[in-house]
Amino acid sequence: MNQLIRILNEGDRETLAWLRKHVGDVRLAAAARHLGGNGKPYLSAVCRYLGVRPPTPHQHSRSVEDCTVGDNYLAQIRQLLAQRNQALLKLHL
Repeated sequence: MNQLIRILNEGDRETLAWLRKHVGDVRLAAAARHLGGNGKPYLSAVCRYLGVRPPTPHQHSRSVEDCTVGDNYLAQIRQLLAQRNQALLKLHL
């Protein structure tokens, strides 16, 4: 099917697998050829043409990374802002 339909990302691959399972390769290929003309149609166009609404692709979560460096910078920024606020308060008194 990849030669008939434009697949851009992992979500498209999941949707294509779902379509093949629920619609069938013959119907899917016929829709892609009808819409394709001289090129590959987008998967969303094929879905609209077939009148189907596939499930939302799974969101692949990002791995949790060590945030200590960022947390240290934020702590320094908060400390600098607190010192600045104290200095400003002393000026106004």
